[in-house]
Amino acid sequence: MGIVPDGPDGTPEAPRRKRHWLRWTALGVSVVLLSGSATAWWFYRKLDSNITTDTATAVELETFEKERPVPISLDAKNLLLMGSDTRRGEGNSKYGRDDGGSQRADTVILLHIAADRQSSTSMSIPRDLMTTIPSCRRPDGSRSGEHFGQFNSAFETGGAACTIRTVERMTGVRIDHHMVVDFRGFTKMVDAVDGVEVCLKEPVDDPDAHLNLPAGRQTLNGEEALGYVRARKSIGNGSDTERMDRQQQFLGSLVKKVQSDGVLLNPGKLYPVLDAATKSLMTDPGLDSLKDLYDLTRSLRNVPTENVQFLTVPRRPWTQNINRDELVQPQASLLFRQLREDSPITVRTPGAEAAGDSQRKNTPAPGTERSPGLRDGERTGAGEKPSGTPSPSTSAASPANSPSFSGTNAAVGVCD
Repeated sequence: MGIVPDGPDGTPEAPRRKRHWLRWTALGVSVVLLSGSATAWWFYRKLDSNITTDTATAVELETFEKERPVPISLDAKNLLLMGSDTRRGEGNSKYGRDDGGSQRADTVILLHIAADRQSSTSMSIPRDLMTTIPSCRRPDGSRSGEHFGQFNSAFETGGAACTIRTVERMTGVRIDHHMVVDFRGFTKMVDAVDGVEVCLKEPVDDPDAHLNLPAGRQTLNGEEALGYVRARKSIGNGSDTERMDRQQQFLGSLVKKVQSDGVLLNPGKLYPVLDAATKSLMTDPGLDSLKDLYDLTRSLRNVPTENVQFLTVPRRPWTQNINRDELVQPQASLLFRQLREDSPITVRTPGAEAAGDSQRKNTPAPGTERSPGLRDGERTGAGEKPSGTPSPSTSAASPANSPSFSGTNAAVGVCD
């Protein structure tokens, strides 16, 4: 056995080398951990700084706090989601001319998140709905007068604050938070999830919407998706009703894509989605940090897709102009009350509606007989059923028998 040479101070060299090795290993591990922490911190700061805080809306809403609805269910959340058609900002000018900064809300959705976080209901509000718009502060500092007009003009008049106050006055629902996203933000989010699947009944060739798509099931990129959810004349019957139905189906498909791909649990997949979303996102101060957005999103991670519901506010053509809409009462008020009180909302999907209609056509009402001269399903004096009207089988409003509304959910297949 050899003798280990002593060091200058008389201690064996092998143990000292071992201590050097341990010291360098610990230093290396520390560097790796610190580098990882620094990278994570950099990503967090970058995403956090992407978000634009809408302080002007917060100030305006505070001015009218006394007239705003009082929340009934404190744990439920109501968010107003607005898609701006502004052509200003990076990447938005190619979607049309800049008309001096004027902008309207191309899409407005009231998102209700239940207090138990086991369901969500997204209610679309038509652009052409006629409603009372309150006095609002214009961009130049002057104030508009209260007037009766098209819903989407509220955003043009006074931005998000005017739209929120219009929705609150219409529904009695307290809006807790709001988000505004532009065209570029929408396209980037779709691209970040590698596209969203849709199903077309027939081919679409629409140069104005930048669409040239075959019929059938397919995955749309961001540019195609924007044209798809905005097009009116080239898809279906060209109505705003069908456009909103298409938007709801698309959002349901997007939710399903995010959940099935495990995006929320995979940092590598989640980062590009958050980066795309936050770059073109303007929110109220209560949602202007990445932590706030993450906490809200995380609270929804366990919501079953069949409980992610979409519907349109009950409405019909306005009696004074068929190109405008008006609320259908009392159905609209019943829906608004359910949202305020965080009561369960039953949404009948297209498949369920078809099955119910078929059953009703073949089942005469008690004590009645089918008239000899009528074919199945015909009724004397019957008109077109207004969109969003509750099913006849559940139209009697009572605590034990609340109405159901036509719509869809995220579990419905794209080609169903």
